[in-house]
Amino acid sequence: MLLRPKLVCLLLSCGMAMPIVAAEVLEEIVVTAGFYDTALMQSAGSISVMDAAAIRDRAARHLDETLNAFPNINFSSGGARARFLQVRGVGDLEQFVDPKHYPSVGITVDDIDLGTAAATAAILTDVEQIEVLRGPQGTRFGANALAGMVNIRTLDPPDAFSGRLFAGYGNYDSWQAGLALGGPLTDSLNGRLSVQQSKSDGFMHNVYLDSDATGERDELALRGKLFWANDRGAELHLTGQYLDIDSGYDAFSLDNNRTTFTDQPGIDAQESGAFAARGLLPLREDLDLEVVLNWSQADETYGFDEDWVHSGYCDGVRCDPLLEFSGADRILRDRDVVSIDTRLKAERDNADYVAGIYYQRRDEALERQRFTAFFSDYATDRYALYGQARIEPLPAWRLTAGIRYEFFEDDYSDINTLATDTGQEYWSGELSLDYQYSDNTLLYATLSRGVKPGGINTETRSNQPFMSASLQPFIGNRLRFGAETLFNKEIGIKGRYLDDRIELRLSAFHMDRYQAQLESWVWDAGAFIWTGFLDSGSDAENYGAELELKWHATERLDLFANVGYLETNVDQLIVYDLDTSQLRTLTDRGQAKSPEWQYNLGLNIDLTERLRGRLEVDGRDSSYYGYYHDGVIDGYAVAHASLSYNFDKFTVQGWIRNLTDEDYSVHALYFANDPREAFAVNHTYFQYGEPRVFGVNVSYSF
Repeated sequence: MLLRPKLVCLLLSCGMAMPIVAAEVLEEIVVTAGFYDTALMQSAGSISVMDAAAIRDRAARHLDETLNAFPNINFSSGGARARFLQVRGVGDLEQFVDPKHYPSVGITVDDIDLGTAAATAAILTDVEQIEVLRGPQGTRFGANALAGMVNIRTLDPPDAFSGRLFAGYGNYDSWQAGLALGGPLTDSLNGRLSVQQSKSDGFMHNVYLDSDATGERDELALRGKLFWANDRGAELHLTGQYLDIDSGYDAFSLDNNRTTFTDQPGIDAQESGAFAARGLLPLREDLDLEVVLNWSQADETYGFDEDWVHSGYCDGVRCDPLLEFSGADRILRDRDVVSIDTRLKAERDNADYVAGIYYQRRDEALERQRFTAFFSDYATDRYALYGQARIEPLPAWRLTAGIRYEFFEDDYSDINTLATDTGQEYWSGELSLDYQYSDNTLLYATLSRGVKPGGINTETRSNQPFMSASLQPFIGNRLRFGAETLFNKEIGIKGRYLDDRIELRLSAFHMDRYQAQLESWVWDAGAFIWTGFLDSGSDAENYGAELELKWHATERLDLFANVGYLETNVDQLIVYDLDTSQLRTLTDRGQAKSPEWQYNLGLNIDLTERLRGRLEVDGRDSSYYGYYHDGVIDGYAVAHASLSYNFDKFTVQGWIRNLTDEDYSVHALYFANDPREAFAVNHTYFQYGEPRVFGVNVSYSF
């Protein structure tokens, strides 16, 4: 499992050094992603939660700095930050020109649906907890959560005035500063405001531009929240959010190191605003009306230097200057989304019921600046009816059944005269049964179904008329992709033992993917066209398990272990092999971004009443990163540590991530891009994760 022996010994020795004594019980955690807030240990399904203390211990400013701690969670980069998430091997890998209806893994922040810009926009500002739900969340979120959902909850407005000031500085000229404060505004209205600015030069050195900041990270997040309630039980939650991300993207090198030669470095930026309103109105003692309104607008700019070198790179280098080309790709998106979700919630003796309707409108305008200008417009309308019943047919037994019907229609047009107008119907849902075996143990079994809409591979369809005759039949059968259906079967146990000092969550799952949407590519050398598309010509299978264990060993020591096991395969997929320039069939091959093992092991220790430390190790096996080749991203183990000292209202924290300065990859590409080899040899090119980073944070709470 690639876990370094010294780190294992260190973790074990810390655990053995402290005697086991009577200890306080582990804190109760409440999951808020469902229709009702439910205790984590009473929630059927594989769910992980990271609280604010763990986020601060990792010095995490963004979601992608926490993901390795969750079992069977992975992500694809290809930008300044993570762009898409994979849960249990299911998830998107990349996006360029083609619009994506919905990512396979949804991300929400305080009822705000971040949509296709989710991973990039997931800045951790004033966060209370991160909830990760695995498997289809069909009743609650429908097509937004084929593989799972990440729900980020920030701190609510408090009843008494309080706040927090924080700042930090680290290597690579990185710094952050922020403020969060809130309290009562009137007798019935509370508010909270938070702001965070963080910057870093990034981890690349550009030789041509003599710059260490072409991969910089520049992220500003501003959020305001209001909460109003009256003595009749009515509530109104309002959240407004503004993000300004202006980061660089200069991540790939011909020599597979952190040195680049680009003259037109890329960009990964967005400016976005969002608003969410959630109101609760009691209609009678056992019946409530809940309405959630969501609006967001985002301007995104994404681009990269296609040739990875500067003009004149071949001068004095072993390559033919005639082979040089200079190209940069810039993709600009303007996206507007509005939705309304209205539901009735009824609570009876030993039962509760939910029935609702949902509507979403999304408009997306795209401009691509490459060799010539390209423009497209994409609009979707989505309607849904859903219902859920949760009953207790027998003492200690609880049955949950939910179903969601959705109608999806879209309208696409572009400058190449491609125009489409489609409509689809589908259903998703869940059936689960849980049994309270004892006061400390919950057993559950779940069946869930999720669907992701099909569509048209717009870029490939625009390219088809210009492609070589030998590839026309293959491409002609892949102009459209079908809707993917995911059927998940899961069993699990959740329990607390040894006087509530040990908390255990263990799940096993099996997923069938029908018409799995898998991303593939074709290089047409004759027409000089490189085109990507979603291929739904194969079914697939995923199965495995997740273990999460916490042990409050002593009054001063907590140990934890989060482990994911995953097996995947693709039944039969025809791909274009770049090495042979021929079509070949993949049979029973593993899926991309699906390592067999993932783990997060560590400890928290109170060295004194004021001094607290954390040490943890994230690790994973190797995995494929695409389907048109057999290249892999190697496995790795990365250690992190922090030490915090509290006095009065101040906290000083020293932290370090990637303690041993491991070189590990978060994304990879496979093709020929080196003029020194006349663009004739395919290579795997890696985008590396962060090297050793460290710093000091200071905060003041009042």
